[in-house]
Amino acid sequence: MENILSILVFFPLVAGLLGFLVDKNSIRVYGIAVASIEFILSLWLWMLFDTSNAGFQFVEMIPLVPDFGISYYVAVDGISLFIIIMATLMTLIGIIALNIEKNIKNLIITLLFLEVAMIGVFVSLDAIIFYLFWEFSLVPMLYIIGAWGGERRIYAAVKFFLYTFAGSLIMLIGMLYVAYVYHSVSGAWSFAITDWYALVLPFEVEKYLFWAFFIGFAIKVPMFPFHTWLPYAHGQAPTVGSVILAAVLLKMGTYGFVRFSLPMFPDASVAYIMPVAILALIMIIYTAMVAYAQEDMKQVIAYSSVSHMGVIIIGTFAMNAEGITGSIFLMLSHGIVSGALFLLVGSIYDRRHTKLMSEFGGLASVMPKYALIYGIMLMASVGLPLTIGFVGEYLSLVGFFKVSPTLTVLAGTSIILGAVYMLTLYKRTFFGPVTNDANKKLMDLDGKELTALVPLVAIVIWLGIYPKPVLVPIDNSVKALTSFMHEKAHTPKAKATILVSKTTREVK
Repeated sequence: MENILSILVFFPLVAGLLGFLVDKNSIRVYGIAVASIEFILSLWLWMLFDTSNAGFQFVEMIPLVPDFGISYYVAVDGISLFIIIMATLMTLIGIIALNIEKNIKNLIITLLFLEVAMIGVFVSLDAIIFYLFWEFSLVPMLYIIGAWGGERRIYAAVKFFLYTFAGSLIMLIGMLYVAYVYHSVSGAWSFAITDWYALVLPFEVEKYLFWAFFIGFAIKVPMFPFHTWLPYAHGQAPTVGSVILAAVLLKMGTYGFVRFSLPMFPDASVAYIMPVAILALIMIIYTAMVAYAQEDMKQVIAYSSVSHMGVIIIGTFAMNAEGITGSIFLMLSHGIVSGALFLLVGSIYDRRHTKLMSEFGGLASVMPKYALIYGIMLMASVGLPLTIGFVGEYLSLVGFFKVSPTLTVLAGTSIILGAVYMLTLYKRTFFGPVTNDANKKLMDLDGKELTALVPLVAIVIWLGIYPKPVLVPIDNSVKALTSFMHEKAHTPKAKATILVSKTTREVK
C-alpha cells in the first residue's frame, strides 16, 4: 500500500479532531478504538515491509515549497520501523491504562495529537517536516504535564518546554546552514536528508554542524548535563505522560543521532567519540547513584531512564553494526520496560496516593500479580539474560568494546548499579512483613491493568528469547548505514574506526 505512512501519520489527527464530537462517556472507548486501529496499521506496515531491503521503503514525496526544496518526504527503513510500532503500541497501552477522569476527553484527544507528532518524526526524510513534527510534539506533552500533573506541574512543564525548545532552535540553525551549503554546491535548494547525505564537508565545517545537531538531540535524550528537566517532568507528569515520555519521546534524540549525525558527519562523529562517551559514562554511573539515593519509586525509574539512555549513546557512537544495532534494539527495550514500570508505579499510586518506598513493604503477599509483573520488568530493566533488556545492552557494549575496552568496562557497571538500585527498591517495597495497615487490603491488579501490562510482559520474554524477527531488519539497515559512513568519511581515523560488515547494501 503506497500511502500507508501518510495514513499512519494523519489518521490519529483526523480521529482526534472528530473526537471533539464524541460524547464524554464514550471517549475512552473511542480513544482505545482509534489507537488500536493505528497499532494494527503499524503491524500491517511490518507485514508489508521487505526485510531483505536495507534501504528506504514506502517512499512518498510531494513538493510543498519547490523553490526552497521543501517537500513532504516520508519513508521507513529497518531503523525506524520498530520505533514506529513501539510508539503506536505504547499510545494504545497508555490509553487503556488511563485512570484519570478529570477532562478525560481533552486528554485522549491530546494523546492522539501527540501520536501524530511521534510518527511524523520517525518517518520524515525532509528536515523541515522533521523539525515541524519534532516541535509539534512539545505542545501536547506540555499540555499533558501542565493540565494533569502534580503540584509543581507548571514548573516541570515549562522547564521541559524551554530546555527542548532551546535545543531545537540550535538544531534548526544547523539545518538551515546545511541547506545553504547544499545550495552552494549544487545550485539548488533541498531539505531532503538523503540529498544532504551526499555532501562531503570539510572537517572544520562538519564539527560545528555536528555540535549544532548534537545539542538539539542531546537535550531530548536527555544527556548530561542537560538531563535536569527529566526528573521534574516524570515526577509531575501523570502516569500516561511518563509512559509516552520515557517510551517514545526520549528516543527521538537517539534516533536523531542515527538518522542525522552519523551519516551526515561521519568524520566529526568519529573525532568526538571520546567526549560523547565520557558524557554517556557520567549519565550511566552518576544517575544510577542518584537513582539509588531516591525514596520516591517514580524518581528511581526516572533516573534509571537517564542511566539506560547512556548505554544507548555508547552503542550509537560505537560506529559499527553491533553497537548501532544494539542501541536501536535497546531503544525498543527501554521503551517497553520503562513504560511498564511507570504504569506499575501509577497503579500503586492510584491505590495509596503515595510513591514513597517507606510507605510500603510486604506487597508481594498482598498483591502477588503486581509483584510478579513488577519483578519481571525489573529483571528486564537490569538486563537479565532471556529478557529483552539483555539483548540491546549486550550488543551495545560489544560494539563499543571495539572502540575502547576500558570505557566499555566502566559502561558495563550500568548492569551492576542497575541491579543494586532496582533490587533495593523491590526489597523495600515487596518483601518483609506488611507493617502499614493501609497496605493490608490493597486490591491486586484489575482487568484493565492486566490488559495493559500482560502484552508488555509477553514482548519482554519473547524478544528476550527470540529477538531475530526484530534484529534482522534493523541490522540490515545499520550495515548499509555503516558502509555508507565508511565510504563517505575522508579522514584516516574515521576510515579506520567505522567498521564495515561483510554484507552491506546501499543506504539510499
